[in-house]
Amino acid sequence: MSIGLARLSIPVITKTVFILLIAAATATTFAAPSFASKIAIVVNGKAITTGDVQRRVKLLQLQRERGNLQTKAKEQLVEEAIKMSEVARLRANVSDAQVNQSYARFASANKLSTKQLSQMLGQAGVGANHFKEFIRVQMSWPRVVNARFNSGGRMSTEDLVAKMLERGGQKPTTTEYILQQVIFVVPAAKRKSILNSRKREAEAMRGRFVSCDSTREFAKGLKDVSVRDLGRIMRPALPPDWKPLVEKTSSGKTTATKVTDRGVEFIAVCSSKEVSDDLAAEMVFRSEQAAESGNENKNSEKYLKELRERARIAYK
Repeated sequence: MSIGLARLSIPVITKTVFILLIAAATATTFAAPSFASKIAIVVNGKAITTGDVQRRVKLLQLQRERGNLQTKAKEQLVEEAIKMSEVARLRANVSDAQVNQSYARFASANKLSTKQLSQMLGQAGVGANHFKEFIRVQMSWPRVVNARFNSGGRMSTEDLVAKMLERGGQKPTTTEYILQQVIFVVPAAKRKSILNSRKREAEAMRGRFVSCDSTREFAKGLKDVSVRDLGRIMRPALPPDWKPLVEKTSSGKTTATKVTDRGVEFIAVCSSKEVSDDLAAEMVFRSEQAAESGNENKNSEKYLKELRERARIAYK
């Protein structure tokens, strides 16, 4: 799936993309393409080149995106240019150092050096610089949305105390999980022919699961199996598509298998425990607020729609 929970200082949606990219890239061998570059689109005076479009197409391919990738790539780049135009206007851009730190943390979380990650991205036709700019948008845009709607950032001490007082001074508790993700990779070209056999292999591995400490050793004897440590995840941060399965899985057990775009997957719950500290309290309160307010992306979508109506977009 990738469950997308590498702990980076960027939005969850981006984390999902990150892990998914690595899962796909490590299962495929690429020859680095060469892109001729000319201006394809101009957004608010910023040029998007044909090379930019092709690099985004390669990123979408790594994400196993389907459909007209040229059109999707152009649409993403136009939206990102609109967002960054507003970010620049409000001087909310994250620094190069912050982007590089997130890039390095991402590499480390996936057992790679930054040099190895850059080489992988280069071979895939994405390129490190394009990926870093992708990170920059994901880190910068929430700043302007939060400033506009006053809904983001960490809760202030005053807000946290006020919320706890509403509950009689008691901090809420939540479950903290340590999770491990296992993916039986199924290439798109072989999906029809091997998916059922991969399901059987995944179920067999689940049946022989002992602990997260032994998963990698067991997986060594299997073909195209990816094992990733997802680290500590609190219940409110679990992605919706896996949350019900993880919640009903006991510590030391695995979830049921799930067929995804990447193949057949399951999550091992290495351990779980109840926690009640300031971070846990904040996450619970934020989760409740998101549920009360509905779709947490509405503010972002509304803001982007307003900006797009005023944007100057010229296709060459």
